[in-house]
Amino acid sequence: MAEEGRKLGVSMDFSKGSKAALKWAVDGLLRKGDTLVIIHVKHPQALESRNLIWSDTGSPLIPLSEFCDPEVMHSYGVEREPDVFDLLDVISKQLQVNVVWKIYWGDARERVCEAAGSLHLDTLIMGSRGLGSIKRVLLGSVTSYVLEHATCPVTVVKDRSHEC
Repeated sequence: MAEEGRKLGVSMDFSKGSKAALKWAVDGLLRKGDTLVIIHVKHPQALESRNLIWSDTGSPLIPLSEFCDPEVMHSYGVEREPDVFDLLDVISKQLQVNVVWKIYWGDARERVCEAAGSLHLDTLIMGSRGLGSIKRVLLGSVTSYVLEHATCPVTVVKDRSHEC
């Protein structure tokens, strides 16, 4: 009997931290047969009338091959980030990982936690923006909130590109 692959999520806002989280997942966690869900949360004001149907539940799961179509990306208000999309294309083909996108609109903290539960993720990987303690208190931390409220294990990956 073949073992069913895991369902892993990566919270992606195209920041250095989220790109580091994706790379970490690719380098050390993903294996053949897994499903990688890229969770992208947009500001609620970015919700266009054609996407109103998805305002409460987020978009349907969009396969990478479909999402890479410029018209589809444009319809969801996502711009192509070559380094992210090239990496996803490679892992989908070489590692035989099923890559899908899920777009949400609203508060990133709540929507990422909602995704972890509704998608029944085995684990969630997210980057850390590296806010100092004062900024974190004033602005709030998506990462801290998700760590406390997510329904699955969460791994936080720091962007170490600026370190010596």
